[in-house]
Formats: sequence, C-alpha cells, structure tokens
Amino acid sequence: MNIGELYNIYKECGGRVTTDSRKVEGGELFFALKGGNFDGNEYAMKALEAGAAYAVVDRSSAVATEYASSGASAWRLPEPVANDTKAGRTAVPENITGRLIPVDDTLAALQALARWHRSMTFVDGRPLTVLALTGTNGKTTTKELIRAVLATEYTVTATEGNLNNSIGVPLTLLKINADTRIAVVEMGASHPGDIRELTSVALPTYGLITNVGKAHLLGFGSLEGVMAAKGELYDYLQRTADKAFVNADNPYLREMAAARPDLKTIPYGLCYEGAEVLPSSPEHPYLRIRLADGTEVGTHLVGAYNADNVMTALAVGREFGIPEEDAVKAISDYVPTNNRSQMVRTGSNTLIVDAYNANPASMAAAIDNLASVDAGHKAVMLGNMLELGADSVREHVSVLKRLGTMKCLDRILLVGEEFRKALDAMRLSCNDSCGSGMATSCLDGQVKWFATSSGAADWLKENPLSGYCVLVKGSRGTKMEEVLPCL
Repeated sequence: MNIGELYNIYKECGGRVTTDSRKVEGGELFFALKGGNFDGNEYAMKALEAGAAYAVVDRSSAVATEYASSGASAWRLPEPVANDTKAGRTAVPENITGRLIPVDDTLAALQALARWHRSMTFVDGRPLTVLALTGTNGKTTTKELIRAVLATEYTVTATEGNLNNSIGVPLTLLKINADTRIAVVEMGASHPGDIRELTSVALPTYGLITNVGKAHLLGFGSLEGVMAAKGELYDYLQRTADKAFVNADNPYLREMAAARPDLKTIPYGLCYEGAEVLPSSPEHPYLRIRLADGTEVGTHLVGAYNADNVMTALAVGREFGIPEEDAVKAISDYVPTNNRSQMVRTGSNTLIVDAYNANPASMAAAIDNLASVDAGHKAVMLGNMLELGADSVREHVSVLKRLGTMKCLDRILLVGEEFRKALDAMRLSCNDSCGSGMATSCLDGQVKWFATSSGAADWLKENPLSGYCVLVKGSRGTKMEEVLPCL
C-alpha cells in the first residue's frame, strides 16, 4: 500500500487516528506502535473489535503473519462499513481481517502519513504555516502562550500537553483540519537527530528555540551536544530559507544563529526591546513586564524566568499581525496548568508549583525566584534532576550550594537518590532515619532527605507546614506532585 492509498483511508476515517486500543470509539484508524514495554500489534484485533475501521500493523507481527497465512483476502480493502446509528458508532462485521493494513514499520507509516497530510493542507491556496519550537526549558509554556496569542486572530492547531516526541508530533499534525490556519508544534529531544527527524515530518515554515541548557546529558553528552541537537531546527530552516525567531538576549542562541549565516532571523528579547520585569510583591505575586512603550503585560505565571516565554509570544504575535493590545490580553488571560509555573494558595500555604520537569537551569531559576519572593517563611521541596549522567552529582551539589546562599529559608526537603549522593558529597551527615527511608542532615537542622515523594508526603502529614511560601520542583519521574495534597 502506498502513502496515497493510506491517506485515502485516513480521510475515510474522518481524520481520526489513535494509537491506544482502549480509546477506540468507532471508525478510527489504529496504528499498532511498539515501545520498550509494549507491542501495539498485540492489541490490533482488540482495536478492530472495539470499532476501529482499520488497524495498521507491522508486516512481521504475529497478527499479520497469522492472517496472511490463513488464505483469507486479508489485504483486500473492504467496502466502507455502515454506521450503526443506534449505537452511535461504526458497526463491526463478523469478518474483520480485511481491515488489517500491513506495513514495514508502523511508526514510519504514522510519520509518513502525517507528513503527507501536512503537505496536502493549504490555506487560501498556500501551504499551511507551521511553527515548530524546541528548547531545554519553557517549551510547553511558550507553546501555550503562542497558541493563546495567535488564537485571537486564527484557528490554531497545537500540540496537546507535551506530546512532542516521534509519536506526539505526527499525531498533532494529523489533527490539522479544514479550519486550521496555523499549526504550532512542540518538539522534544533527548538524543542527537531527534529534531532532525521531527522537522522532516512537520516541515516547519517558522521555528524557535526557547533556550539551551544542561538537560538529557545522558543522550547529548554535554552542553555543546545540546546546542548541536537543538540547532538541527536552525539547520532545517536555513536549508528551506524559512525564518527563525531568535532571542537576541541569549548568547547561546545568538552564537548558534551566527554560525548559520544564511539563516533568516526575527530577533526579539526583553533587553533587546527595552522591556523590563517589574518587581513582585504580595499584592502582585505574578510576573509583570513593562514594554518599551509603557504597556504593562500582566500574567498568571510565577517567576521572572518566564519573561522570555512572554516576549517570545509577543514576537510571534507581531510577525503574524496580532495587535499588541490583543496579544497582551491573551497573555494576561492565560492560566497555567499541569504543575507548570503555577501559584496555588491552599488553606495553609502559598505554593509555587513547577513540578513537571527539572534540570540545572530551570532549578536555578526557580530557586532564584523564590529568593526574590516577599514572604516571612519559605520552604523548598525538590526532587531529583534526572538524565544528567556523569554531571549529576556535581549539578545536585550546585543546587544545594545555591540553597545555602538563601536567606529566610526555613525548610529544605529533598527527594531521591541523586540528592542523597549530593548530600554525601558535601559530607552532610545523616543522623536520623525511620522506616520510610527518611533521614535528617545537619545543615542548620533544616534539610531532610526522603527516598521517595510519598515518603515526604507521609512526613508532611505528621509535620504539617503552615504560613509558608513553598517551591515544589523536580523531574517528572520523581512525582513531586504527591506532596501537594499535604500542603
């Protein structure tokens, strides 16, 4: 089956694609993807039985081999299945073998279909505009701010959540429909070549890198490796003569852009544009920015480190003709979710929740922001920064040293083995322990270490905090959100 035939099937399915047999509602095109701990081919028949119109499977899979050898016309495409209007879903015929589609590689087929759909989508006779963004920190927040700004004028299809990998990007592109005027596609990377692969699928006409820093060092090896990997987006845009938004305040991004002299750039930036971050206070705890023309941009974001994300959204809005007042209102109306730069007021404390991910740069920025907050009592609850490789202990020690410079920091709760190693490296003796794996250290009597976030939650239940401003941050795998109900 060629890509044109597969595309016709995709359209027959109304553009509905799924990779999860449990979420089949009826009429979808199911892709049987494989991962380290699962094989979607094993669920292809369940997807068809649940009402999926077709299932794309690996040619070498057991399900494909079984039905190919059965002698049935397994690969003949059936007539469209009639709709069961009473059930509100596609009816399932007794013989479902004709709806299996064998391919050499289901992920490659998914990506090829997404690329084809993106290429076949036009707006007013012109190819669809696709803005791709990547970076070490701030990708999802920046994407959501850009979506909010562009949505004041355009119908936008954007990455949902952080579905930004080799599966998430094509699924985002396949949600582009006849109403879409601009697509905003987030791209994540943990190894060299990841961004190159994703740009070959999304074919962006604009791109931006939020920043570069030490993250996923197990895959990239060094900061230079990170710059090279993220720079694959600039490489693509240079080849296609398309444009890159470049934060002119960021020396790494300036260096990366300058190394590609044919790259067309749209510079922006807080200092570059003469804007400034306004001081926070109990009355104004969220980030505020005063633009060069005196306009004040209010947000529901916590931390000056989000200023670059806001300036990026404003720059994108200008490029696409969004009036400044509309862009400013869209940014001020945006409320973060999913444990990203959120301020939460509970009955006992004020929480700064940034617990979706963590790396050295974002951790330092979050700690510095807490230091600037006007509060009588402060506490931090920090979880491991993961995937730092040989730099892990050194980077966790740096976090501890940064905490040691803070004034009015009353409680330091640390979670995970990486922080334990850092404590040991600093020769902080742990002199008390209990069955939960918790131990205390002697850093002014304020540091407590826990093996898991659930252990920290248990301690908080017995030792509740009240009247604190608390920073909660850690890599996703540490599950720092488990302490939130105890605060």
